[in-house]
Amino acid sequence: MITSEKIIALVNEYLSDTELFFVEARVRSGNRISVFIDSDTQVLIKDCAELSRYIESNLDREKEDFELEVSSAGIDQPLKFHRQYQKNIGNDLKIETKDGKTLIAALLGVDEKNIILLVPENKKLKTPEQEVLIAFSDIKEAKIVIKINSK
Repeated sequence: MITSEKIIALVNEYLSDTELFFVEARVRSGNRISVFIDSDTQVLIKDCAELSRYIESNLDREKEDFELEVSSAGIDQPLKFHRQYQKNIGNDLKIETKDGKTLIAALLGVDEKNIILLVPENKKLKTPEQEVLIAFSDIKEAKIVIKINSK
């Protein structure tokens, strides 16, 4: 069986000395492999294709057949790394904290231990717009909020 550890090692080996970085690898039954990468700027289709070819060239189909998908970390996937938060300064995030609170706010900044959010005014609860500091250790999940402009 192909292990996620082997896939992660291959991905990290290939991505070293590039601006791309590993986000996640999944190996499911039947050797169905999914690899997700990201970048501080952008991930091109050619980046995914080249990484896919590299992984395939280092696995032996004669020993084990596999299905491989390499893609950028999608907008619907949770942020996992400091670099991903940094890249998304200015975007709205939906944050779920470990104590069960959920908030949607603009990401203003990031430091080594925290994120700074601008929480909008809530007229219903009579709370003003405010900056909130949340420690990474308190975040259960953070996702980018997709905005659709309807003009």
